[in-house]
Amino acid sequence: METLAYFLLSFCLSAFIYVFYRRSRYRGLRIPPGSLGLPLIGETLQLISAYKSENPEPFMDERIKRFGLVFTSHVLGEPTVFSADPETNRFILQNEGRLFDCDYPSSISNLLGKHSLLLMKGALHKRMHSLTMSFANYSIIKDHLLVHMDRLIRFNLNSWSDRVFLLDEAKKITFDLTMKQLMSVDPGEWTESLRKEYILLIDGFFTVPFFSTTYRRAIKARTKVAEALGLVVRERRKEGEVGMGKKDMLAALLGAEDGFSDDQIVDFFVALLVAGYETTSIIMTLAVKFLTENPLALAQVKEEHDQIRLKKGESEAIEWSEYKSMHFTQCVINETLRMANIIGGIFRRAMTDINIKGYTIPKGWKVFASFRAVHLDNDHFKDARTFNPWRWQNSSGTCPPNVFTPFGGGPRLCPGYELARVELSVFIHYVVTHVSWVPAEKDKLIYFPTTRTLKRYPIIVCPRNRAQDN
Repeated sequence: METLAYFLLSFCLSAFIYVFYRRSRYRGLRIPPGSLGLPLIGETLQLISAYKSENPEPFMDERIKRFGLVFTSHVLGEPTVFSADPETNRFILQNEGRLFDCDYPSSISNLLGKHSLLLMKGALHKRMHSLTMSFANYSIIKDHLLVHMDRLIRFNLNSWSDRVFLLDEAKKITFDLTMKQLMSVDPGEWTESLRKEYILLIDGFFTVPFFSTTYRRAIKARTKVAEALGLVVRERRKEGEVGMGKKDMLAALLGAEDGFSDDQIVDFFVALLVAGYETTSIIMTLAVKFLTENPLALAQVKEEHDQIRLKKGESEAIEWSEYKSMHFTQCVINETLRMANIIGGIFRRAMTDINIKGYTIPKGWKVFASFRAVHLDNDHFKDARTFNPWRWQNSSGTCPPNVFTPFGGGPRLCPGYELARVELSVFIHYVVTHVSWVPAEKDKLIYFPTTRTLKRYPIIVCPRNRAQDN
């Protein structure tokens, strides 16, 4: 009993000191309106619990109505300024390294590695970001990756029968393609074994690290992934010494003038695999889900791709000019990216007191630039929470770059954005021209910590007979 009383007294005293310090420290600053919630835990529980609903933005919606597009909260142990304002978001993205610093929890850095692109800063980040973009530009995709993409998607699709989990199948495709791009490794037993470890690794991003068996499994899987990739890196160093190098991203890293260590290359690849494998596969799945729920859009997509396929033999691969002709497909992709918002936003940390929109963000505070809140705002997109790919066909679908930001922006703009679009387009082409499907059971979207389907979107498939369709 005495122990309990002592604990309660200590907690109350700590809370009082915390509240007093919090108020006195920032009394002279005009901080954005909002609520810091309970001592210590702030509004973290409200943040997490809100996204269990089918509303994609309950936490933001409620506070935007009360406080406006820029507001203050206290989540995940720190005071945080949230922004649903496009101009503020652009300001945050463009001023990384000057006013804002990239900042992620240690639990994420442990899984990705300290040399991952996500955690790099300054000149090294700029250099590696540029290198990554050089291996995902138009000419590389057109001349080298498109043919591998076409082959891998068709190979995977031919294995579908009866009931499949679409998200799992999409992940196989994106993983195999990313391995080909990074290391020139073709799919096989080794890549499938590595992918299974990756599944465990990625599960760690969706857990609270403390006392979590899932997180511990993720750390072990990360070690196995690093060992497997490290073995390939060492073997390729030996190949390079005798003139057997390949033309892929690994070759570029091994041949760099300043040189990179094996650990740096492995961490870099671990993070790129996460980006290429997880996010693109979810968008693939959601594009099919949204089309399934919108028969008119699905019919127009089928018509567009049937016209392409009519001019080709069944075994002929997609060509670059045909990809560029998929106009309505790009509308579908834009709308899927807008609605899905796989990455809801980004965290940064203020490096100094920052004045913006008449308010001050104190030094050391976190900021969260919400992409999803902007994408789902009726002021920017009419009936913003309705899937409507036709909105991108006319002038009303165009918008400033700071309003539509599915790939982020600033110095951390996703370097593989064009590769993702091509991959999505080819995937949609072969799905709608080669199979028919119906949902095997009802599935719904969940939004925390990222957007995904609850049941991996199970569907029942059968070969499509286009002649009967027509």
